Amino acid sequence: MAPIIHTVNLRKVYAVGKERVIALNDVSISIENGEFCCIVGQSGSGKSTLLNQLAGLEKPTRGKVFIGSHEISAMTEDELAKFRQAHLGFIFQSYNLLPTMTAAENVALPLMFKGISRSQRLAMARKELKNMGLGGRAEHMPTEMSGGQQQRVGIARAFVSKPRVIFADEPTGNLDSITSKQVLYRMLQISKQMGTTFVMVTHEPELASCADRIITILDGKVQSDVVQDPATRERNREALFASLEGNMRIGGDSASGEVHQKTAAELASYAAPAAAAQQPEQPKP
Repeated sequence: MAPIIHTVNLRKVYAVGKERVIALNDVSISIENGEFCCIVGQSGSGKSTLLNQLAGLEKPTRGKVFIGSHEISAMTEDELAKFRQAHLGFIFQSYNLLPTMTAAENVALPLMFKGISRSQRLAMARKELKNMGLGGRAEHMPTEMSGGQQQRVGIARAFVSKPRVIFADEPTGNLDSITSKQVLYRMLQISKQMGTTFVMVTHEPELASCADRIITILDGKVQSDVVQDPATRERNREALFASLEGNMRIGGDSASGEVHQKTAAELASYAAPAAAAQQPEQPKP
């Protein structure tokens, strides 16, 4: 696999009053095409800052960020906006749903800029909501849904346009344990089926243990960058999904009552990484 993301001597310094805070200090990393990568570290370690740099949401003070062959750290704001729109998806801990739109309309938003008709956009949005276990909530307003349901709508919105890379900042932070595992399962499923690269910040070691790559940040530096042994990773996934055995709501929800029966081993196997031959090409403008 070829790197889809890499950084060179990345440095980010913030001015706080008269003080200078070094959030990232000469960080150089590579993430392979199709990998599921978790960034972990204590609060204030710099992991969310790193995610923002990788996604082009903030400019580095120094250093370079590449996605594919494109140096996004050198792009203008307009160029970055077009690149993100074409190739990237985002999931945040805060839901960021528009309160005047239904769940389906919120999910369909990224498709507006791709020349897709409204009816087709909404059909694609409803399908992704069903995949997230929210098929019965498509016409609900955000205020009519729980926090966990709103977050799953946000995740469906990131998935719907099938981006090359999805960046997720604490996507399960407001979810209960079972829903968190269901969401991770769906992410791994998308990674396998679409060859999508995921970069996820999490505080939860149990979720991080299912990743292909785990990058640990400490005081703005890379403390460790570990590619997990596949056998270990699969054991971790099987153990994590064991609590979902016989109760995995993928393709249904509590409103419709659809429940797919799967064993923990089946879940872990289904969420295994895609073969290298199935990996997509690097993004092109």
